[in-house]
Amino acid sequence: MAHHNGPRKKTRYLLKKDLRRRGLPPVTRLIQRFEIGQKVHVVIEPSIHKGMPHRRFHGKTGTIIGQRGRAWVLEVTDGDATKTIIARPQHLRAQ
Repeated sequence: MAHHNGPRKKTRYLLKKDLRRRGLPPVTRLIQRFEIGQKVHVVIEPSIHKGMPHRRFHGKTGTIIGQRGRAWVLEVTDGDATKTIIARPQHLRAQ
């Protein structure tokens, strides 16, 4: 049997929506604006696959350090390391 290591591996319950939250999120999530230096929470939106950060960053809080096209660049601490994440605004919530 092949060994499968896709980007959504082991996310059966992590990236599952509640019954009444199914479908696409409101447009206001898409047009969110953030300021550089602002703190944001990474909350992955399972119905939007584009610009989705890795599942290990789900629930983490990071700092906006820039913008790249429609996506935002964040700095998140992962253990002792500081990592840079590129995520679209659907997966971010202002703190």
